[in-house]
Amino acid sequence: MIRSLAFASVVAVAAGSALAGDDYTASVEKVRAARLQTLKAPDGWLSLIGLEWLQPGANRIGSAADNDIVLKAGPAHLGTITLDESGVATIELARGSGALVDGREVQRATLVDDGGAGRKATEVSFGSAKFLVIAREGKKALRVKDENADSRTHFAGIDYFGIDPTWRVVADWVPFDPPHELEIGNVLGGIDKEKVPGKAVFVRDGHTFELYPIQEEPDSLFFVFADRTSGKETYGAARFLDTALAKDGKLILDFNEARNPPCAFTPYATCPLAPPENRLDVRVTAGEKKYAGGGHS
Repeated sequence: MIRSLAFASVVAVAAGSALAGDDYTASVEKVRAARLQTLKAPDGWLSLIGLEWLQPGANRIGSAADNDIVLKAGPAHLGTITLDESGVATIELARGSGALVDGREVQRATLVDDGGAGRKATEVSFGSAKFLVIAREGKKALRVKDENADSRTHFAGIDYFGIDPTWRVVADWVPFDPPHELEIGNVLGGIDKEKVPGKAVFVRDGHTFELYPIQEEPDSLFFVFADRTSGKETYGAARFLDTALAKDGKLILDFNEARNPPCAFTPYATCPLAPPENRLDVRVTAGEKKYAGGGHS
């Protein structure tokens, strides 16, 4: 599920291919533009307005103060979500709520969560807002979005380090057979155990460093890392980096494409933390800096 927390990303430079000068700068800027477009989308991470945990039994939801879960948008009384002993959530919509379930007018429906591979979570929409059920650490919560959220309409933009071609690193790829297991913590205090297909080994300023990725997509690798800028110039918990697969034993790590996790922009995301193995003892002065408008470290 970690990859699904990351923003949609473009792997701009295929392993083994080199770009120089203006062409390289343009390739990085193209990746950044695509990432910004995804982030600012009406249902992107900037639209989050709530992460509301469901309790066993009936949960009355709506924007009025007398609800069990008070939403920041929507009708005063949207309906009731019941979470049964097996973890199945069903919603009973209040009459006149105007809410739709997967675009349909229904009074009652089972809410499929995001916890199953390859399945789509049920979406409940009402006006400019909507929510779906997420499964985390054995619990269920409502992830609530509103395209009119202040965090989206008052987005402060992204600050970057200057594009530095020396941070496009050609690393040696060391495959693991069988894959290793890596424990990755998250902001909820839990631990996810992930399969690691290998490691990237590179040299910077005469020192050797290693990074361990996970692979949840067949054609790419996903790194969650921190470095000596973390918590100072960059977001403290981690930054993300996608790469193409290794070719001829080499892997391209383009840190100019390193990006902030959703938690840098909103308190309502559930992001992974950089594992100890991926905490680099070097200042990675490339990629995204700390978000100025977030108020998060």
